Amino acid sequence: MRLTLPYLDEDEVREVAKVLSTGYLTQGPKVAEFEEKIANLVSAKHAFAMSSCTTALHLALVALGIGEGDDVLVADYTFPATANVVVQQGARPVLVDVHRDTYNIDVDEIERRITPATRAIIPVHAFGLPASMGDVMEVAHRHSVSVIEDAACALGAKLQAQACGTFGEMGCFSFHPRKSITTGEGGLIATNDDVLAERIRLLRNHGGLRSTFYYRFDEAGYNYRMSDVQAALGVAQFRKLDWILNRRRELASQFSTKLANAEGITPPIEPQDCHHTYQSYVVVVDPAFDRDLVIEEMRRRDIETTLGTYALHEQPFFQKAYGYSSGDLPNSSFLFRQTLTLPLYPQMTSEDIDRVVQALGEALENARR
Repeated sequence: MRLTLPYLDEDEVREVAKVLSTGYLTQGPKVAEFEEKIANLVSAKHAFAMSSCTTALHLALVALGIGEGDDVLVADYTFPATANVVVQQGARPVLVDVHRDTYNIDVDEIERRITPATRAIIPVHAFGLPASMGDVMEVAHRHSVSVIEDAACALGAKLQAQACGTFGEMGCFSFHPRKSITTGEGGLIATNDDVLAERIRLLRNHGGLRSTFYYRFDEAGYNYRMSDVQAALGVAQFRKLDWILNRRRELASQFSTKLANAEGITPPIEPQDCHHTYQSYVVVVDPAFDRDLVIEEMRRRDIETTLGTYALHEQPFFQKAYGYSSGDLPNSSFLFRQTLTLPLYPQMTSEDIDRVVQALGEALENARR
């Protein structure tokens, strides 16, 4: 059983075939159609499809003018791309611990790490659970710093009925195959700021503005565009989004019910006023059990699992470049070592859930320390 599997059918084939038949394969009308759908979904004035969420995060920093001498606070428990883009801008990523129960950034820790050099905060909506954006925005406004939401996993997630990705100046989404809907590779920036929108529009396409017959290049920009082929996948996938999200939540609920009293396992939580997308179903394995051995035991049973995600301060690059040591951010460090991602995708059945739960119980028995 695979960890995840995109839900694709003939609709995607038809949409891609339409684009191929036109011969217009790069960024074009299909990208514009996809952008409009996402903008309407999250109630954003502007949406810019990108080649990945990583390039979306990078361009968000560029649009804000963040660079050498600036600090950016980044949730430590995340995929390295969230902080790598800060490094690529010559700024310094300041890693911030998270809560053990939600896996999301700890606002009290943000307060402790803000300095006059801080230009921005990048909270992550971990696995599709909204971060405490009201508190994050209050701190950001008080200290006059910008907020870029890493909403890679959070398309469709809401906090008090507001879409993730629309609290800060910009929100960045991913359409990687592990996400709820996919364009193969791809990302998107959403913003309600007209000035930032103009910067993004310019910088995404080599820094060029089209005149009557050709471009005028006002900036040294980037080629961060999504193609119409990718967007065709996205348009077809978007038609399935509500069903996919509802199905993921339904399956996650079954997991949580069946694991509620399981020895050695703590299921994920969904705080009040949060609408979780369950991009991944991530549990905490009690330290009495060897998480990596659980992964190995599940593989022997032909079930793919993996860690939750990474504690950046535990990674060699961040230790070498910024002086972090293992365990400096204890909650993130704990989650890096003890979280486990179980298979979750809409094609799964209740029988599949039962199989995973049974196999997990057997794996835990063989993984006691």
